[in-house]
Amino acid sequence: MSDELNKVPKGIAGPANFLDERLGGANFLKRNLRKVFPDHWSFLLGEIALYSFIILLLTGTFLTFWYKPSMMEIPYDGSYAPLKGVMMSEAYASSLELSFDVRGGLLIRQMHHWAALLFVAGMMVHALRVFFTGAYRKPREINWLIGVLLLTLALAEGLTGYSLPDDLLSGAGLRITEGVAISLPLVGTYITFFLFGGEYPGEDVIARFYSLHILLIPGILLALISAHMVLMWVQKHTQMPGKSRTNKNVVGAPFYPAFMAKAGAYFLFTLAVVSGLATFAQINPIWLFGPYTPADVSAGSQPDFYMGFLEGALRIMPAWEINLFGTSHAGTLPLSVIIPALVPMGIIMTGLALYPFLERWVTGDNREHHVAERPRNNPHRTSIGMTAITFYGLLWLLGANDEISAFFHVSLNWTTYAGRVLIFVGPALAYLITYRMCLGLQRSDQAVISHGVESGVIKRLPHGEFIEVHTPPADDIEAHVRGKEAVPMLPVEEDSAGIPPKGMRGPLGKLRARMSKAYGGEKIPLDDGHGHDHDDDEHAAIGSGEDRSLTH
Repeated sequence: MSDELNKVPKGIAGPANFLDERLGGANFLKRNLRKVFPDHWSFLLGEIALYSFIILLLTGTFLTFWYKPSMMEIPYDGSYAPLKGVMMSEAYASSLELSFDVRGGLLIRQMHHWAALLFVAGMMVHALRVFFTGAYRKPREINWLIGVLLLTLALAEGLTGYSLPDDLLSGAGLRITEGVAISLPLVGTYITFFLFGGEYPGEDVIARFYSLHILLIPGILLALISAHMVLMWVQKHTQMPGKSRTNKNVVGAPFYPAFMAKAGAYFLFTLAVVSGLATFAQINPIWLFGPYTPADVSAGSQPDFYMGFLEGALRIMPAWEINLFGTSHAGTLPLSVIIPALVPMGIIMTGLALYPFLERWVTGDNREHHVAERPRNNPHRTSIGMTAITFYGLLWLLGANDEISAFFHVSLNWTTYAGRVLIFVGPALAYLITYRMCLGLQRSDQAVISHGVESGVIKRLPHGEFIEVHTPPADDIEAHVRGKEAVPMLPVEEDSAGIPPKGMRGPLGKLRARMSKAYGGEKIPLDDGHGHDHDDDEHAAIGSGEDRSLTH
């Protein structure tokens, strides 16, 4: 029987022998094809981003055959009659040609756009999964930083691609980009010159964005994604707590054939979803907007969702500015643009990048972690994450304050004033509510361990009270709940002479001690259960032999 278990599958042995005879790679191939991957639905979130990126590369390659990155003005002579004879850039004309005259062009263009949205969305939800489960902890800090950089570059890639059709909607976004860039102190005029080649809009911005969009940023993304995957492969995958799962093993299925088959099917499923959206859900109908002219802007203009939070920040920011040298333009700092452009992005991205190191500084936890945490078991981290989501979500929602005002017949000024209040109150409430919810869920887990789970069986006690019989939880559920570990905490207690531990002295040390004491420790111990009023009656029933399946 042991020989049967240790026998290498034929599907692996054949290719391994082929490569070994030519490259000497049999051991490498056997070892890696049998690599075990854990099985949990949340691990598929990152694959959505990966497969969307592959779709982007394929559809983007198709689009480059017809797209012309030129701002030279020409009269339109395509098949879309309402724009016949209208002067427009070659970029916009070629985008219309792709939409109306190239077989399958509109489908591929819309697939590219939907895949871009899914790529960014997939990266966001994957980052949230990693954050809330603590999968960024040692030894994965470098991979976490790569992920944060990937998300930042994905936003830049989306911005440059959004501007390429040169229609009125994307042109309005490009005008905002120029306004933000030129407002930056010291470097703003240089950045604007490098992007636009002179006065806005110039004749070079589309060509320069095109180079960034199809060469520079995708090349960096491809390199970082490769590094991200290699590190994940080398460091092994995290796994959710459960039966027989420890920091020293991985419970799951091998890469070949199980994971490979699932990954292939999931790629096809992602491709089907993107194709279905491109077929039945119209997106970015550039022919309705017309060519871009700096003097025009359409009502209700909204960016793609991933830039909505910057739009919202710009809309609710008061018109503040600082004039350093009287009324001189050279000494003006437009805070109404600088703060929305830098602060929200800075808070979110810098916070994401620094969080693993700040958490380790607060908790003093230098252990390796290969088992993920349930979000409820680290309530402060989960609350901080929900605070960031609320901050982002409110800014995203306020990026459409004009649409909200028109639809609900509310004053536009009042939506702006409400947004300025909510952006501070909302995250604070999110923190408090999430923290209490996490403690409540921990108490629920405590009840499962202490009292068992509801069986649906109603029992009448000798004195007439009706109760529901509880039964022990299933082994896998109990193991999942008991995978909880107390959040590490620094030794902060003073010794007999009243001297704090080394590193806990001085203002910074005392702050660190207070933060560690608040952040770490066990909030709701699993075995410290509190029974209900009828517990004694149930015990009496068990003692009398009425129902020995009851458990606490």
